[in-house]
Amino acid sequence: MNRRGAALALLLGPIAFGLRSLAANGQQPGKVYRLGYLSQPTRESVEPGLQAFLQALRELGWVEGRNLVIEYRWADGKVERLPALAVELVKLNVDVIVAPAGTAALAAKDATNSIPIVMMFPAYPVETGLVASLNRPGGNVTGTTYTPSPEIFRKQLQILKEAVPHASRIAILGNPVDPGWVLQTSELESAAHSMNVHLQRVEARGPEEFDSAFAAMARGRAEALLIGGSSTFLAHGARLAELSLKSRLPTMDNFREMVDAGGLIAYAVNMRDFTPRAAVYVDKILKGAKPADLPVEQPTKFELVINLKTAKALGLTIPPSVLQRADRVIQ
Repeated sequence: MNRRGAALALLLGPIAFGLRSLAANGQQPGKVYRLGYLSQPTRESVEPGLQAFLQALRELGWVEGRNLVIEYRWADGKVERLPALAVELVKLNVDVIVAPAGTAALAAKDATNSIPIVMMFPAYPVETGLVASLNRPGGNVTGTTYTPSPEIFRKQLQILKEAVPHASRIAILGNPVDPGWVLQTSELESAAHSMNVHLQRVEARGPEEFDSAFAAMARGRAEALLIGGSSTFLAHGARLAELSLKSRLPTMDNFREMVDAGGLIAYAVNMRDFTPRAAVYVDKILKGAKPADLPVEQPTKFELVINLKTAKALGLTIPPSVLQRADRVIQ
C-alpha cells in the first residue's frame, strides 16, 4: 500500500469502526428515529424525571437532535385530551410511544396496536388490560409498573397511622379517571378494616375540584389524608400540600416529590432513579426487540421521606420509631 492509501485508511478507520459499532448495536447508520412522548401532567411538574429519562437515553447512545427526534404531547392535566394527542402521534408514525402513567398508556394502546408503547409507572397494568402478564406482556405494550404488590398501599396506611396515632378517620383522595383507583381503594379498605380505621373515599379529577374535595373531608371529620398515586396529583403537589396544611391534615403521598413540595410523608419509589429504566426499553425496541417479549419491570426499592417542617407547621411530633426508619428527612 502506498503512502496515500495508508493515510486514507488511517483517516477512514475510525469512521468504519463507528459504522460497525452501530450495526452491532442494532442501529442503522444515519437513520433518525422518532419517539413520541405522551404525558397527562404539565412538563414543569415532571421535568426532573423527564431529564433523568433523557440522560439515560443519551448514555445508551440516543441523542435528541442527532439520531432521535422526540415529539412531545402534553395534556396539561386534562385526561380527556390524551386520546386525541395519542392519535396525533400515531399519524406521525413514530417508532415508539413513551407513556408515563396508566391514563396515557391506555390512550396510546387504544390508538394503536402496532406501534410499540413503553409505559412508565402505571398501577395494575395487567388488571387494567395494558398487558397480558408481567412476564409475557404480549401485544405492543411493555415497560415499568408502579405497583410491586398490593402490600405497598397497606404499608402506606400503616406508616401514616403510626405517624399520627390518634387518627381513626382517614380520607383517601383519588382521581376517578385513573384506571388503578378502584383497585387501590379496595386494597386500602381491606387494610383499614384490620387497623380499626374508617376510610373516607374522596374524588377529584383535577385542581378545579380540590376545594370541594377538602370540604368533603372536613364534613367527614377526617384526621389524616392518604393521597392516591394519580399523575394529576403529582402535577399539583404544592397546591395539595397547601390545602392539607390549611385543613390541618397530615398526609401520606404516593410520590416523594410531593413531600418536597410540602407534603408530610411519602413511602414511594425514587422516580429519579427508576424513571430511567424506561430508556432501556426504548433502546431495546429501537434495536429490534418486540415489546411482547420484554417482561415488565417492577420497582424493588421504596423510600420513606418525612418533612419535619410540615410536621412542625401541623403541630405534629413524628414518633422516633418512624423517624428512625426514614431514608430522608427534610428539616
